[in-house]
Amino acid sequence: MSLDNSEVKRIAHLARLVIDEQDISIYAHNLSNILDLVEQMSSVPTDDVAPMAHPLDTLQRLREDKVTETNQRDHFQLVAPQVENGLYLVPRVIE
Repeated sequence: MSLDNSEVKRIAHLARLVIDEQDISIYAHNLSNILDLVEQMSSVPTDDVAPMAHPLDTLQRLREDKVTETNQRDHFQLVAPQVENGLYLVPRVIE
């Protein structure tokens, strides 16, 4: 797929990018090459390829999900500037 200069200008406008007039043809060439590569990759048959979450076949080491800290809620609420019914009161930020 080949992009012309007007398409590159439109893409730059939509992306809110400023491109020098002299560089537009370079961008058009580079973007066209990228789109050609994507088109080439899309033509590869992948019907028999299983999707994978990670390229390496490894297991993720997970720690045991258990509570390790003590509940200090009451202590933190004692030093809070404003608390009401167990909730922290903060200044309104949205009118």
